[in-house]
Amino acid sequence: MALTNAHLIIDFGTGNLRAAVISVNGAVLGVAREDIPYIRDTQYEDSIYFDPQVLWGRILELTAIALKQAGSVRILAITATSQREGIVVLDPAGTPVVGMPNIDHRGRNREPVISDKEQVYRLAGRYPGSLFSAFKLVGLREGRKEWWNQLDTFLSISDWIEYMFCGVEHYEHSQASETLLYDVAQQTWSETLCALFSFPLSLLPPLTRSGTVLGKIRPPLAEALSIDADAKVIVGGADTQLAVLSTRAHAGDVVIVSGTTTPIIKLSASYDLDEQQRTWTGRYIDANSYMVEANAGVTGLNYQRLKKIFYPNEGYEVIEEELRSVTDFQCVASLGSLVADEKKPLIKGGFIFNTPVNHELSRAGMVWATLWDIACSIFENYKTLVSVTPNAHSYIWTCGGGMESRMLRQFIADLTGKEIRIRDNYRHASVIGGMMICNTALGITAGQKELYEAVQPEAGTQPSLFYNSWKEHRELLKKIF
Repeated sequence: MALTNAHLIIDFGTGNLRAAVISVNGAVLGVAREDIPYIRDTQYEDSIYFDPQVLWGRILELTAIALKQAGSVRILAITATSQREGIVVLDPAGTPVVGMPNIDHRGRNREPVISDKEQVYRLAGRYPGSLFSAFKLVGLREGRKEWWNQLDTFLSISDWIEYMFCGVEHYEHSQASETLLYDVAQQTWSETLCALFSFPLSLLPPLTRSGTVLGKIRPPLAEALSIDADAKVIVGGADTQLAVLSTRAHAGDVVIVSGTTTPIIKLSASYDLDEQQRTWTGRYIDANSYMVEANAGVTGLNYQRLKKIFYPNEGYEVIEEELRSVTDFQCVASLGSLVADEKKPLIKGGFIFNTPVNHELSRAGMVWATLWDIACSIFENYKTLVSVTPNAHSYIWTCGGGMESRMLRQFIADLTGKEIRIRDNYRHASVIGGMMICNTALGITAGQKELYEAVQPEAGTQPSLFYNSWKEHRELLKKIF
């Protein structure tokens, strides 16, 4: 029986972990996933971590499941993609000690130690905060000496996964952009930034380019997983960057990546910074491009969780059908998404409706309001982004599982006045991006469908009225809380 040439992609997101086997032509042959078992760290406020030894075991188990689903395949390459800002600490023997995800904020109370925040923004391309990796390490140093004293180096999560497969320590450039220790314009680790956090430069591993062949899979793993011993391990990158790659966007394009959070991205050939420090600028996966970003925060995760409440046993097609019956706000939602122009995030939110409760209020109406909250938050951040680097095109690319709703795409088209484009592989955007990187690294030319679905903006005044109503209610909640 002929074997199908394929790649193994490990995707470590914020909420879930998955292993995917994907053919060189982009067909998803096998996928296994599960939620990530985080552990609350009581030493800090708002801090969680994961046990990398446990997670590595789960990666191998999910890989075995995905390979079994895929059937007769020849794995040519292995790569990884992961949440940004998350890191894994290694000891001098290369053994993983602890993992800290992007949503770990153990360094929050150390933010004031950085007095010259403008200098950090100028070099690192982002306003310093506990989201970023350097503050996780500062928090570790201040509160977890038993882990800090074992620290020899640290890797991004995707780079750690690749290290576990082949034994090469490295840090990919798009991931390095998220550490606050990397000079984005110069594409190198920054002695200046390391000094601000009192870290020695020797703490940082060698930088690598996405698409670099690190070596072959470790022989014991090849044997255990029944993978060809010649399978190459290839540098992947941050999940947002790989998702953008899957759209085949070019310099000057805007891309909305809707996952747990929703980054709104502009690909640029220049290092564009915002004088008001509202946007981020980091590396894309190639050596010549940047990503300018505003982020709407937690959006897709809100939609998933509310689906479990309102539509626990129904598919998205049922939701879409019921949404068509809603033409106006039965209630207004504001669920904590971020707006770049706001100095502080909205830390409490909810649904606002008239009392007594109207008989017309339905689960579809509450989901409809949720989608408008997501769309309006995206639009607010889009406006900030294009004030820094304009969008000259008539379209916006979108991808990610959060774009499941066609109605959400329509809302965004109506608000932005742009055609919304989405490819049929949008649910597996970061995995498709990983496949494309592997193909390029191995010199494989494989045809991909260039077709995409497009949603055109509809004429009318309703979107503006709905947007104004959403903004008015969001301001009300900000005043209350």
